[in-house]
Amino acid sequence: MTTISVDRSRLPDPGAARPFTFPSIDKSVLSNGLKVWSVRHAAVPIVSYMLLVRSGSSSDPEGKEGLAAIAADMLDEGSGERSAIGMHEALARIGAQFDTDIGADAALLSITTLAKCADRGLQLLADMVARPSLTEADFTRVRQLRLHRLTQLRDVPGAVADRTFMRLLYGSHPYGHTPMGSEESVATLSVDDVRLFHADVIRPDTATLIAVGDCDHAEIVRLAADAFEGWHGPDDLQVVDAPAGRGLATPAATSRLVVVSRPGAPQSELRIGHVAVARSTPDYHALVAANMVLGGQFVSRINLNLREDKGLTYGARTSFDFRKLPGPFALQVSVQTVATARAIEESIGEIAAIRGPRPVTDDELSLGIAALTRGYARNFETAEQVARAATQIALYDLPDDYFVQFVPRVERITTADVTRAAAAHLNPERLLTLVVGDLDVIAKDLEQLGLGQPVVLSAESL
Repeated sequence: MTTISVDRSRLPDPGAARPFTFPSIDKSVLSNGLKVWSVRHAAVPIVSYMLLVRSGSSSDPEGKEGLAAIAADMLDEGSGERSAIGMHEALARIGAQFDTDIGADAALLSITTLAKCADRGLQLLADMVARPSLTEADFTRVRQLRLHRLTQLRDVPGAVADRTFMRLLYGSHPYGHTPMGSEESVATLSVDDVRLFHADVIRPDTATLIAVGDCDHAEIVRLAADAFEGWHGPDDLQVVDAPAGRGLATPAATSRLVVVSRPGAPQSELRIGHVAVARSTPDYHALVAANMVLGGQFVSRINLNLREDKGLTYGARTSFDFRKLPGPFALQVSVQTVATARAIEESIGEIAAIRGPRPVTDDELSLGIAALTRGYARNFETAEQVARAATQIALYDLPDDYFVQFVPRVERITTADVTRAAAAHLNPERLLTLVVGDLDVIAKDLEQLGLGQPVVLSAESL
């Protein structure tokens, strides 16, 4: 009997990453401009459809923030003779799961159903997208639900922080509001706004239909041509105002420190960051790796500092929100009220240090790369996961082999690459710090940070 010696005092060395192959994408374009992509993924007899419209909340007209999100929510409220209830009964009859997502750059509608119901599932999706009822009664109900939700979010510190932070970073730029909009803007919307937005923005020539599952490309193209027959965009645009054409606005904040006063709050919600880079940056992979070391995983520098070492929070994280135009870099953390200033100081110090004063070590980078690559293939196990990956290729014009090349590209990143990218795209002097908390308790400590006199906002003014 052979005895194997195991050293339990250290973690085992990770093995080599397993090879990963992203399935090929077949592509066609219908006569109305709708792109049709399909991926054969026959492990399970289902088909997942995703319709990507390359316009999101950044297409909201000024003063009508939240319109794109409400327009997307209205799509499953009925079509033709089907009411909202009738539409969802039709989905239930084929066991279909329907969902909508709205982001700054795109709207995504998805249906997953059995392969034998692929034709009916696609027909329902087409009815919702191309031929929605958009009635006054349905709109009034959907808008009221949205207003109720916005009212509820006034009392959620994290939601207040997210909404205020984006407005401070981007000012009047389309990226400066969250997809839900505000109570003021949503209250002014009408069903005619939704109808006009649907006609001008949700259009086939800006959309890509992606089908993944037990399907044949030629059959999907035939089904799509039938289902979307008669769907055409208008000859002229009245609503669309793409963010790329408006440029980045001057930030609304004139101070590096802003406080939303919430008297009696037991914790402070913090957002620290600045506008960073677009998804197209050549430094994308280096920044993803840098973020893993800085605040992108449990063993990141900021989380170990604020949680494990100082005991100020249950968790802290950082992220780059990569978009078509430069998106935000942000640190998010909720801390004890009395520890607010200490947490801000430590967080800014960590962001400054990774740029060079305390560069990423080989061990840190190795751990970050392992976190990004070892379980990478698990992101593409289901038809829906593959479809969502394909939407990223469509939205950001990525090469078809992007996901195949991701692991090799990340594994080639060096500590010098990470330090250079962090120095180029993280600037402590540009960091905006937002605190949602009890100003009476934290005011004196904030004065010691050297960030200048804070701009104080009341929760009622937001």
